[in-house]
Amino acid sequence: MIFVTPYSCMSAPELAREYALVLDEYDQLKAQGLKLNMARGKPSKQQLDLVSGILTAVQTIDDCMDGGIDARNYGELAGLPSARAYWADILDCKPEQVFVGGVASLNLMYDVVARAYTHGLPHSPRPWCREEKVKFLCPCPGYDRHFAIGESVGAELIPVPMTPTGPDMDVVEELVKDPQGKLIWTVPKYSNPDGVIYSDETVRRFANLKPAAPDFTIMWDNAYGVHQFRGDFVPFPDLISLCAEAGRPDMVIEFASTSKITFAGGGISCMASSEDNIQYFTKLFGIQMISQDKVNQLRHVRFLKDKAHTLEIMKLHAEVMRPKFDVVSKWLNREIKPLGFAHWVDPDGGYFVSLFTMPGTAKRVWQLCKEAGVVLTNVGATYPYGNDPADSNLRIAPSLPPVEELEKAMEVLTTSMKLAALEQTMNH
Repeated sequence: MIFVTPYSCMSAPELAREYALVLDEYDQLKAQGLKLNMARGKPSKQQLDLVSGILTAVQTIDDCMDGGIDARNYGELAGLPSARAYWADILDCKPEQVFVGGVASLNLMYDVVARAYTHGLPHSPRPWCREEKVKFLCPCPGYDRHFAIGESVGAELIPVPMTPTGPDMDVVEELVKDPQGKLIWTVPKYSNPDGVIYSDETVRRFANLKPAAPDFTIMWDNAYGVHQFRGDFVPFPDLISLCAEAGRPDMVIEFASTSKITFAGGGISCMASSEDNIQYFTKLFGIQMISQDKVNQLRHVRFLKDKAHTLEIMKLHAEVMRPKFDVVSKWLNREIKPLGFAHWVDPDGGYFVSLFTMPGTAKRVWQLCKEAGVVLTNVGATYPYGNDPADSNLRIAPSLPPVEELEKAMEVLTTSMKLAALEQTMNH
């Protein structure tokens, strides 16, 4: 075993020698003219090819019929019965509790927030646009597009610390005592970006929240519910049922999509909630649309079939994803862990690795990577207003590049981390 001295234990001459060595490694990488991208969690071409059979899942006129309903025509705004049943099977709820959307669940999330502002929710005293102030609770590190929705409508974004079992529920339970607190964003399974699975205790505490605002809403973005790439499928509690048992059936709205199961640019999405909520939103959505693309819904039902078959397809995805996350883990554990200035969690599912560099160096690491031809998610994106107070978090998205490119990208990243850490250590 080779002993590595942490930077914090090096003398000034040792730091200077190490800096010269790492700078030379970095300059050699920079000279290679790389163009690599780990900025967003996109499926790779190999994954898309795995599910291209969906293109021929509906071929004849008879294939377009769904229990007497012609999917080519208007109607069935909340979704084809088979599509609603499919999502109910995936999410362990009832078909009547499901509204099937288009390509992205983000559209549905935005629409829910927009309707809350223009019309209010079923238990709202008034539309949110008439409130003096509206606050959204934002577990962080979190999903930048959630935060962007809040910013776009002028809500005040309140950071909530993440823990290994989910959001800090002591903080959440205190914050919901404020009647201006109207909503919390969550990614409960293989969270974006930490890869955390909320514990049963965390889920129970969510179901038993006693918010001051009667229309407080849990936005339960279950984007990665079936996206495990290590081990078997992990069952997860149904928050919709738990909220109903706790006497607040309308408090949660769950979202999911096939964006990383089939085609990221041609999937189907859904929202699930109490039947009253689904009826309420279906009425409002009926003003802006006649129906979603029901032929695509039928194509997905024919191809994915049910939860059991979907999980078999996800095993194929796992064979593509696991080696990429193994590359990330290998480089971080070999090159960075012995130096003791960073930490991360090796996830078992989802699409990201949440990497915490030496505090005060994330922006510098990002810049060094960019100059060497590796694009990462913008620094601060995982925090409200793009402000990471520790300048430490980087979201790593290894799904898109081939393994050989990922090896090179991780070499650039770990070298940049060392260089930034050395600079900061030497300057202090």
